[in-house]
Amino acid sequence: MNLALMGAIEQGLLFGILALGVYLTFRILNVPDLTVDGSFALGGAVAAKLIIGGYNPFIATAIAFVVGCLAGAFTGVLHTKGKVNALLAGILTMIALYSVNLRIMGKANLPLLREETLLTYTKALGIPNLVISGVTLLTGVAIVFAVGVLILKLIIDWFLHTDLGLDLRATGDNPKMIRSFGVNTDSTTIIGLSLSNGLVAVSGAWLAQFQGFADVGMGIGMIVIGLASVIVGEVLFGSSSIFRVTLAVIGGSIVYRLVIALALQAGLDPSDLKLITALIVIVALTVPTFAKGVWKKQMVRTVKGGSDGA
Repeated sequence: MNLALMGAIEQGLLFGILALGVYLTFRILNVPDLTVDGSFALGGAVAAKLIIGGYNPFIATAIAFVVGCLAGAFTGVLHTKGKVNALLAGILTMIALYSVNLRIMGKANLPLLREETLLTYTKALGIPNLVISGVTLLTGVAIVFAVGVLILKLIIDWFLHTDLGLDLRATGDNPKMIRSFGVNTDSTTIIGLSLSNGLVAVSGAWLAQFQGFADVGMGIGMIVIGLASVIVGEVLFGSSSIFRVTLAVIGGSIVYRLVIALALQAGLDPSDLKLITALIVIVALTVPTFAKGVWKKQMVRTVKGGSDGA
């Protein structure tokens, strides 16, 4: 049981990078980008192919980021310059990337079990597990992953407070207003989609190295997982500031993986994972609305009660 939960935390941290990428488009740009399913597998495919070819895993992961940015930029150009609906542009890129990923890998699955990966370097550091009262809370691998994800989170926080980052946020909030200040919203949209898919590709590259293989179908459903992490994180941890919300989406990713792990431990069939994901998102979306309605009714009753008493 404890091993399953530790694995869920490690995967939650890796998917936290995916969640940060989805947050940039879903919340900052207010664009539903389905490129994610393709760029996630793209990151894994590129990293695996380069590592097998003898490249250092850090360089392979960095190249995966660049290639992911190019995929996002392609979607952005389709949407802004080609005037294709954002949803359709993402779908078209996602479909095209399936064939691209097959071309890159040369086959549907690339094993990395005998290759040096980021996981190899992480284990070589020899970071001890975090153990309290005989219970392992975090493995050494999870601690290293957490540091890496937090560094990426802080870089994103910094970027979103730069002039370009503020332009990006304004593009999602009020594109007409920011255009009136001379900002090219087409450019900011393309940049946002590029960064988002670059992060998603990094998540795919890390996961491929963590699980020991890259698969052409590893990106299926990643957009749902990313959205679930963002929504669950915002509901549980709040979204009052950029610093808090980026931390929240990482926390949401970990909570999501823990719920999945607990559901499997409870005896649910792995084929039900998509159903569980859908239910998690539904609950995260509807519970706050329901709670707000109850709170409003309670306030009305309190006001009426006060008026009657007067």
